[in-house]
Amino acid sequence: MGGMENGLVNLINTLPATCYRHAIACIEDFTHFRERLNRRDVEVFAMHRSMTGVWALRPALYRLIRELKPALVHTRNQSGLDSLLPARLAGVKTLHSEHGWDVDNLDGQHWKPRVLRRLHSPLVTGYITVSKHLAEYLSDTVGISVARITQIYNGVDTERFAPTANRGGAWLPENFSDPALFRIGTVGRLQAVKDQANLLRAFAHLCTMLPEHRSRLRLLIAGDGPQLDELQALATTLNIGNQVWFPGACDNVPEILQALDIFVLPSLNEGISNTILEAMATGLPTLVTNVGGNVELVADGASGRHFAPQDYLQLSALIKDYLLDPVLRVAHGHAARRRALERFSLGAMVASYAAAYDRVLNLRP
Repeated sequence: MGGMENGLVNLINTLPATCYRHAIACIEDFTHFRERLNRRDVEVFAMHRSMTGVWALRPALYRLIRELKPALVHTRNQSGLDSLLPARLAGVKTLHSEHGWDVDNLDGQHWKPRVLRRLHSPLVTGYITVSKHLAEYLSDTVGISVARITQIYNGVDTERFAPTANRGGAWLPENFSDPALFRIGTVGRLQAVKDQANLLRAFAHLCTMLPEHRSRLRLLIAGDGPQLDELQALATTLNIGNQVWFPGACDNVPEILQALDIFVLPSLNEGISNTILEAMATGLPTLVTNVGGNVELVADGASGRHFAPQDYLQLSALIKDYLLDPVLRVAHGHAARRRALERFSLGAMVASYAAAYDRVLNLRP
């Protein structure tokens, strides 16, 4: 349940059913997240690579592709590379997308992922990246021709994610429900690359720096992942446990964002974050680390602020500015909403993917 999966669901739900049909092969497994697919004709297959091994995976993918007879196989990120040879052997054209970064390869300089992508490049008909930063990685570091790369920003459903006067509801815990509270939030997988620990430290420092405001400060960290227990323990250690809420994986992300005053994404690196776009569409000032595609989304000083990764002191100071200056908070929130509407609409994303598919298949629009 991450940004790549969310983008795929949005794409399938929005591409015209009269022109495109879909099947999804998960290299490992799928979760109830597939229930977000509106179309009932989309088959989802679990390949269980960790159980069968890569040498059994590739023949299984070949058989699946031969059975489905797709016009195009669209692979995503490093795990998708295993599908390229089966697709080529089955005589099917391919698109390969890059959507983000792994925590053990934040700068893209590790030799093995780079070599794997280079070795597989003859099997790829065309490339898509979600950010200019990733496009530069493919061209400058992996050695892919710029002419083979198309950059397409993720899109956000600006009707589903929109501002509202209702800042909460019965779903909020009692100590989070008071409308007078100042709520800071983030949404994402609880993994090291997302670095929610830095946000906890910034929040704790803010509470110490402004003791007169401590009683109205709240922090919401939505999502699930391997670091949940560690983050909860850190909140207790920092003496902010009663001001932080970990609701886990949530299906009501629009409501969560509507309940916040500001949104923070403290990632160590990013491709293009769907949650940034969703927060912007909701009209929230958005604080993001100055890495990857983050700086392409958030206009620093206009719709939000940039800060250095792991710099909890800088992040704390930026949160303080929004806390003490409601006029600034409203202005940046309005600018974020405008930016989402003008530059990152779902319609623009879907049209770009449709054009890429048609171009690879030599089809007229």
